[in-house]
Amino acid sequence: MKTALKRAMLCRCGNSEILALGLCSTCYTLKRQDEEYYGGLREAVLDRDERRCRTCSNLKRQKLAVHHRVPGVSKLELMITLCLGCHAKVTRTQFLQDDWPELLRTLWREQHPAGHEQTTLNFKSAIPLLLTEPLFNDEEICRLVRRKGF
Repeated sequence: MKTALKRAMLCRCGNSEILALGLCSTCYTLKRQDEEYYGGLREAVLDRDERRCRTCSNLKRQKLAVHHRVPGVSKLELMITLCLGCHAKVTRTQFLQDDWPELLRTLWREQHPAGHEQTTLNFKSAIPLLLTEPLFNDEEICRLVRRKGF
């Protein structure tokens, strides 16, 4: 008598719960979104950018988004890989901050052509402060305190 072979059917990510087309629900959704929103180029963009955010130097494993530099246009040269934090800065912030990396500032300006840029003022002076006389010396303060009864 022959024994039946058991085949383990796994998604390419290793998940054993298959939804459709041999993919789990997460991979199936990503594949559908890739075709619908990215013209099938999402994986190519991620591979080109070595699956790293192009704007920050955060090397730990992180969730990534593929950003359209021109909204709705799915061309390989017009899409870029960003981590979710940098993608949120580009798409959701109302003011550009000048301490962001240059590429992030460029992407923000592309998304917000009429946006406002916020500049950080530097209050540190290169000129040393002049030595000044105090407004009151200790004797005057003591005399005022005694007179007012504090």
